[in-house]
Amino acid sequence: MTDPSARDKRRPFELIGLAAIVAVFVGAGVLLGTRDWLIAAQFAGGAFIVALVVLAMLLVATGPDDMAADDDRPSTH
Repeated sequence: MTDPSARDKRRPFELIGLAAIVAVFVGAGVLLGTRDWLIAAQFAGGAFIVALVVLAMLLVATGPDDMAADDDRPSTH
């Protein structure tokens, strides 16, 4: 088995970053609507958790990239 590439090592940080971006947008929207910091923080935290779980489930559902390349090769019988 080979060592993971730099992109594979950064993938968890990409998921956390995308979830954080979603949380910031949700928190900003709630803050603009309610003007209450506590409610905005709660919604931002909830959005972060939901986005992180959804992104992780999508990543698991797609599977590794190298498996798709093996399936596309013609079989030799």
